[in-house]
Amino acid sequence: MDVSIVTREAYAEAFRAVTGRPLVKLTQPNGRPDSEIVFEMLAINGIVASDEHLPRFLDALAAAFGARRRRLAKEGRMMAGARDALKAVARLDGVVQSVLTGTIKSNAAHKLAAFGLDRYVDIEIGGYGEEVYPKATLLQVAQGRAGRRHGTVFDGRNTVLIGDSARDVQAARIAGASMIGVASGRSLPAELHEAGADVVLPDLSNSSEVVAAVASLTSPARGAGRFPAGR
Repeated sequence: MDVSIVTREAYAEAFRAVTGRPLVKLTQPNGRPDSEIVFEMLAINGIVASDEHLPRFLDALAAAFGARRRRLAKEGRMMAGARDALKAVARLDGVVQSVLTGTIKSNAAHKLAAFGLDRYVDIEIGGYGEEVYPKATLLQVAQGRAGRRHGTVFDGRNTVLIGDSARDVQAARIAGASMIGVASGRSLPAELHEAGADVVLPDLSNSSEVVAAVASLTSPARGAGRFPAGR
């Protein structure tokens, strides 16, 4: 989903709240976690970051974004087919769905709820932007959370990441998970293939294709569940 207008406003408000100065220079997310974006944003605006800056900034960002949550559905947009794809994959036997995102947990929850997607995912086992891990490690952290919650092992045999960038593909490869690349975001189909995606879809509009891809890349007979994690 794209809620960039609200996100930019929330970042600007959080920056002022933490530094006492207006935000002048913006940085591009490019699939990076909020924790990394915060440090770069402080640096390019002439603020020398201390250990206290990150937790204060993330708290302020959560408050600023939460105050604007009612605008998300009106001013943002959901990727075509996203709801139907999540709903369809949820019907697969043994599926556990969550999110792996650079957005901090509270803001990710607001985004999902605004578009009615929260009912299809287990937010508690996901990986989020306040956790200072590389994305590949964050995927492994999420697998561990899913395993403890559901009493089974989630690993490369039964985990598939769905994302729209070559960086997502690289994270899946490092973590040993399967990867479905969706060419409706930052990367072209050729880039996703070259990065090593197992399956590349043009978008999520054909939920049958998404279900078939997830089913082909997971093996519930070898693990006790399947763990599709989407961005």
